[in-house]
Amino acid sequence: MTDSGPVSSAEPGRARGTEGEQTTNARTAVRGRRSPFWLPVGVLVVGLVVTGVLTWISASTYSSNEKRLLNLRVRDAGALIAEALPSIQTPLASAAALADATDGDVAKFKKFIAPSVAAKTFVSVSLWRLGSNQTGPIAVVGTPPVLGASPSRAETFFANGAAHSALGVIGLLKPPQPRLGYAFSSPGLTGRYVVYGESALPASRRSTLQSTSSFADLHYALYLGNSQRPEDLLVTDLQNLPITAEHASTSIPFGNNSFTFVVSARRPLVGSFPQDLPWLIVIAGVLISVGAALLTLRLIQRRNHAEQLATSLEEIADENRRLYSEQRSIAQTLQHALLPERLPKIRGVETSARYEAGAEGVDIGGDWYDLIALDDRRLLLVVGDVSGRGVRAAATMAALRYAIHAYAAQNDPPATILTKLSKLVNVGATGQLATILCALVDVEAHELTVTSAGHLPPLLISDGTATFVRSAVGVPIGVNTGATYTSTAVSTPRAATLIAFTDGLVERRGESIDAGLERLQHAATANHCELDDLLTRVVDELRHDGDDDTAIAGLRWLD
Repeated sequence: MTDSGPVSSAEPGRARGTEGEQTTNARTAVRGRRSPFWLPVGVLVVGLVVTGVLTWISASTYSSNEKRLLNLRVRDAGALIAEALPSIQTPLASAAALADATDGDVAKFKKFIAPSVAAKTFVSVSLWRLGSNQTGPIAVVGTPPVLGASPSRAETFFANGAAHSALGVIGLLKPPQPRLGYAFSSPGLTGRYVVYGESALPASRRSTLQSTSSFADLHYALYLGNSQRPEDLLVTDLQNLPITAEHASTSIPFGNNSFTFVVSARRPLVGSFPQDLPWLIVIAGVLISVGAALLTLRLIQRRNHAEQLATSLEEIADENRRLYSEQRSIAQTLQHALLPERLPKIRGVETSARYEAGAEGVDIGGDWYDLIALDDRRLLLVVGDVSGRGVRAAATMAALRYAIHAYAAQNDPPATILTKLSKLVNVGATGQLATILCALVDVEAHELTVTSAGHLPPLLISDGTATFVRSAVGVPIGVNTGATYTSTAVSTPRAATLIAFTDGLVERRGESIDAGLERLQHAATANHCELDDLLTRVVDELRHDGDDDTAIAGLRWLD
């Protein structure tokens, strides 16, 4: 009864629908006979409406594409300007280092910086003594610096630049000699020198890009700072400012200051045809609409079909999102199932660990941590990272983790455990390798034995000081079958804290790993807190948005 009810009830509906359609068609035929001009007029009206819509779409598309290309061009131009920073900063930084090393040797300074002035990178480069109540430069190559006429302003500018270990940028924009000044001093030294250079600006601020330039089809204006005030203008090719036509702008960090670059198009960036297309649509639409009754009807039917298709696609998208959410939940559950359910409790130490997944997807990662109690006074801390992601990486990670448990149960030392593990994985066969850190902790003896297979060193914290436990670093697991490893024994202070981690905590794309390790040292010693809170704070502060997993484990002696 439940299945048959809806089927049977649909038949009368269809019959009524058929009758309605027949009635409507009949009425339409009667009206068509009574008024033969109704349908052509109706088609004409619809055609004109469609033409108007298409014209609006074409004009909007043209405007949108023009804006998009303009934004792309201003970003490209901004990137080219930003690329000029090394060519300015490098000679000044090198000259500052030379001055500090030679205690301000004027002859050596002039000989070193003269090629930069000759190459017209700067019109003036001068050497100043930092923090000496500026009375003027002690050496000048090129023309005298404009900043030299304002000793107090120079002293303030140099002091501010020295406090930020970055290239200082200042605008000297008043006529008759408008210039842009740059200052650099070597960071971390006392009694330092400041090297100051100036680049000349056009007196009228007018400069035209070369016809061969990739931006020759643009009007532009370059300002110092984040505003577009007339007094901050550096250079432009326009007579009248501000730019009132369609324009785009970008802010370009430059040393301790920034530039604002504004551009507008001299001619349509997408070409003349898209610009003329709305008018062509109007002309063609009016002509076609006169005799396009059947075509208009067909377009309406296709539009209805497109709407139905869009509704179906939305339903499919909702279902895909639901399935994706379920798969990700399963992946996260499986990931945590491969990690220890609980950490061992050994008298004299407290333990804690964290794991943060990287990529926002359904793949499982290969990072893991483990703390294995060997007896009532010893435990083995393990942190590892299998290359790649997905089921293969998870399977390799699980195999290594359980193998470590088995070898640890045999009382194998860390070096022997890693040697045995190297026989389980072969990068040539599986395409995977793993870095592993094993730390054998003797709680009562306050002794730590560290063995590394290509992994980052652990961090030992005591009395507000954090140092990395350096040990011999062997090859990663999977690189060399039967590789041997060397352990390093370290005595730990009382109430010390040990943290082991994977590279997802400290590694950032395009940055040296040493910078990440320094951040970890600072974050781990910022203030004293419970071990759980320490690991949470370290992960929150250091973890960078990216696709790399992070595993971190730590222990703290209670006496």
